[in-house]
Amino acid sequence: MPAKLEPWRAVRRHAAAGAIVLALLGAGLPAAAADDKQPDLTRFYRQKVAWTACEGAQAPEDLQCGKVTVPLDYARPGAGTLDLALARFRASGEKRGSLLLNFGGPGGPGVSELAASGDDFMDLSDGYDVVSFDPRGVGRSSPVSCGSDPFGGAGVTVGTDEALRDPQAVLRQLQKAARECAKHSGPVLPHIGTVNASRDLDVIRQALGDDELNYLGFSYGTRLGAVYATQFPGKVGRMALDGVDTLTESLTRQGLAGAAGQQVALDDFLDWCVQDVGCPFGQDARAAREAVVRLVRSMDEDPVPTPFSGTFSGQDLVGALGQALYSRDMWPSLERALALLVEDGDTRGVEAFATGGLAPGPPGERHRPAPPADGGLVDQEDVPLDNLPAALMAINCADDPDRPTARQITRDLGRLRAAYEEASPVFGRFRLTQFLLCYGRPRGTDFIRERVKDVDTPRMLLVGTRGDPATPYRWTVQTAERLGPSAVVLDNKGDGHTGYASSKCVRGKVDAFLLYGSLPASGSSCGSGNGGGARP
Repeated sequence: MPAKLEPWRAVRRHAAAGAIVLALLGAGLPAAAADDKQPDLTRFYRQKVAWTACEGAQAPEDLQCGKVTVPLDYARPGAGTLDLALARFRASGEKRGSLLLNFGGPGGPGVSELAASGDDFMDLSDGYDVVSFDPRGVGRSSPVSCGSDPFGGAGVTVGTDEALRDPQAVLRQLQKAARECAKHSGPVLPHIGTVNASRDLDVIRQALGDDELNYLGFSYGTRLGAVYATQFPGKVGRMALDGVDTLTESLTRQGLAGAAGQQVALDDFLDWCVQDVGCPFGQDARAAREAVVRLVRSMDEDPVPTPFSGTFSGQDLVGALGQALYSRDMWPSLERALALLVEDGDTRGVEAFATGGLAPGPPGERHRPAPPADGGLVDQEDVPLDNLPAALMAINCADDPDRPTARQITRDLGRLRAAYEEASPVFGRFRLTQFLLCYGRPRGTDFIRERVKDVDTPRMLLVGTRGDPATPYRWTVQTAERLGPSAVVLDNKGDGHTGYASSKCVRGKVDAFLLYGSLPASGSSCGSGNGGGARP
């Protein structure tokens, strides 16, 4: 998903700190500000991961699973804990440590993604144990959920003419959505976000036995890497960030950029689709674009009944399209899924995209109860199918300090709707809803916008793709300027979200850096047409 795709404070060392603080610093914890008393996190930093064979029919035989335990609240480590799910492929060559992967989202589970796409990273196992994890609130790690309707009905409501006549009804829907998410998410929800996930990342680093964090982050994972570099600059090893997220733009501007980028990707898909006689929208590209808009609107007015989720609305379809369009490799599957929907009213194909590739379960099992209060891992089959959109919203809202007031929403709803629909007649309402869904939630942190800059770390590699529909290339340039001289930019003149899987050139330069420390000159480029499709 788009990096949209967190809260704690970086602190300074002080020579007069007490013996306990010095011991914690030796374990890799962030130092305390001059007179702050640091909570005792020793027990978390003394963990070692116990690896075992992963369970489940789809787990590769050589994939190992484990867990680490982290505080629910780093300010009050005695107030509860969370277990975080880990998975790894062991190094096949001479091991120089571990390489942690984050596949983006926010809300994307790392364990299942590593199991599915581990072959893409086998070259890196020449030097590393290749490791990924489910961040807090994601996957098996205390997954958040918003119940039977991830948007609480607001997804359909926000863009209607009725909403403009009665904005108070929209506010009520948004407040209802916030309450439902809190109800179904358990105690992790107030402590979700990138700032806490970054602290978790450092506990994982120590539990893996590494003095420094070697890291490859995609999309939202670049935000997580940048936050880690700010909080733990002395622990950064080799860090590569691909599909670079913004650190400064508000959710409003992110939403507009995302809607425009996804509309371009949809237009490209339809241009391709209409060349095939099996395209469900015919063989004329302009007519196909109009047909998609009509399909979304008709499904919002009359959602399609499904045996698994109850109903599937136009906004549910838009969410599924957004997932599928990140990769050209998925276009044939998307065409087949849309043909099933248009011709037979069968939603199973598009629902799989909407849930991050997970097939809908039996009736009554789409949404699970809230995660266990003790913070233990949940079984894979108990991860709610709305965890991806629920976690995306929770993390993005936690990372953003802006909260529109009721008065602002009432005043600006018409203008915002027009701007979003101009950016995309298909994705505009969906993106506007995502922005507004922060209403009714606690204010997010200002740490990322104000503090993540001018990092004092070894040089890191940032990859930006010119035709990226989710993270515009300008975000790579802006983030590099913000991070300072440590950031080295690789310009990928290709298409698709991220470059590692779509470009042999990008893959080669990223692997050379991570394995051997060989960095390209800042501003160097990879040409288009390197083969392969971008991975979501």
